[in-house]
Amino acid sequence: MQLDYSQRPLLVFWETTKACPLSCRHCRANAILKPLPGELTTSEGKGLIEQVADFGKPTPVLILTGGDPLMREDLFELIDYAKSLGVPVAVSPTVSERLFDGEVIGELRRVHSVSISLDGASPVTHDYIRNREGVFNLTIRAISTLLSSGVRVQVNTTLMKLNVHELPLIVKMLRDLGVYTWEVFFLIHVGRGIELEALTPEETEDVVNVLYDVSKYGFTVRTVEAPFYRRVTLTRYAIENGIINVEPKLGPLYRQLHEGLVKVIGPEPPKLTKKPTVARTRDGDGIIFVAYNGDVSPSGFLPIRLGNVREESLVKIYRENPTLQRIRRGEYGGRCGRCEFRFICGGSRARAYAEYGDPLAEDPACIYEPGSVKLPTDLLPV
Repeated sequence: MQLDYSQRPLLVFWETTKACPLSCRHCRANAILKPLPGELTTSEGKGLIEQVADFGKPTPVLILTGGDPLMREDLFELIDYAKSLGVPVAVSPTVSERLFDGEVIGELRRVHSVSISLDGASPVTHDYIRNREGVFNLTIRAISTLLSSGVRVQVNTTLMKLNVHELPLIVKMLRDLGVYTWEVFFLIHVGRGIELEALTPEETEDVVNVLYDVSKYGFTVRTVEAPFYRRVTLTRYAIENGIINVEPKLGPLYRQLHEGLVKVIGPEPPKLTKKPTVARTRDGDGIIFVAYNGDVSPSGFLPIRLGNVREESLVKIYRENPTLQRIRRGEYGGRCGRCEFRFICGGSRARAYAEYGDPLAEDPACIYEPGSVKLPTDLLPV
């Protein structure tokens, strides 16, 4: 069902705490070992959950993130309260020894899904990014334990210069583990991530094309801060099925990663014969973020304060904030404003803000020139 994102988001992210046992090099939240003052209390957290329920049906999914939400002693009380109000919950915990506690696993079995981060195909890469030795092995063990316990697991991976060449091996690891839902984040220079090197626009285009190839192996692939993956998905589908006759722009990184994928996964699967389903969420349009202290932003990667849930309803902020309304109307500058894909893509508002200080500017990571691909209207919903 197509949701009206002007009235309700698909996903509400709540940064339940800044506390986290790790200090990852790309951490958006600048997480620390202990909670910061001003964290929403249990009562205020329940109030936020009530506000999510106030959006009405279909109720947005509440994603409890952090920091590490497992460091909140009231986490499962909050989950219980959300479930009592019919609010679906997903949890994004940090991999730590606590994740193997039988009681914790039992509680996580009741949520919609659990996302675990895997940022490399080896301890060398993953442990470096996560800034702690031994986390890679703990992560693989955590994924296996959760799956064997009946928990629905999604794996999140943040791609950057440092690890992009390990993409085929990460895919193989996911398949071997039995995880087929993969959310791929593209580095935004925010938080501690400002110290890391992002992919170039040409490399980003190559990678999203490889992700389309990955989807043909039976994976559900979603991207964060690379919404042009949807453009690539529809375009590649149209090319492969003879609907349009154009050559996709594929560079050397694509060829290298594609060859690596075929090598470790097997022969390339047949073309997709069914029109792929693409989401149309973006920062502030179908997605909203609530910080540890109640501040509301379009997303966790776009730190523009829109209001605070202690002062006004999340529903009111989401529906009435002028910046969010402009995002949803596609009032972008540059190429994003002229692009025929702006209502299913719209570019990364977070990257535009990080690079230009303007959340409505064009996305500098996208190489597409508007109008260069003519898709039939039934493939390009508006």
